[in-house]
Amino acid sequence: MLPTQCLCTNLRRASRGISRHYDGALDGFGINVAQFSLMTNLKRLDQPSISSLAEAMGLDRSTLGRNLRVLEGMGLVKLAEGEDQRNRLVCLTEEGERRLMAALPAWEAAQQRLIDRLGEERREQLLQLLDELAGTE
Repeated sequence: MLPTQCLCTNLRRASRGISRHYDGALDGFGINVAQFSLMTNLKRLDQPSISSLAEAMGLDRSTLGRNLRVLEGMGLVKLAEGEDQRNRLVCLTEEGERRLMAALPAWEAAQQRLIDRLGEERREQLLQLLDELAGTE
């Protein structure tokens, strides 16, 4: 790895490493960390519209739509009509709920390994820095 002082390069490198860590933990569940995150947000928001889910996750609608189609094809989510035809709601299927609950302990263990590695204080510092950077325009 070439050393660099570029924040973008280092953040992207760290992001790929973290994604590999969580993806490894989710091996055997048939979903990756991005899909797990999407499904977790679906459960938390309880049948959100595509727009509100995209906003909550910080994704544009087209990116979210592509990811939802993959999960829908796997039988893990379903789309339903909202109050009007322009508003579609997204929810977990029973299989999606089962898969999410089955994968949760593996995700929690991966999370704990990273917390143990960083320590609680550095974890909190990292979360604060990431929140600050997330609002960068």
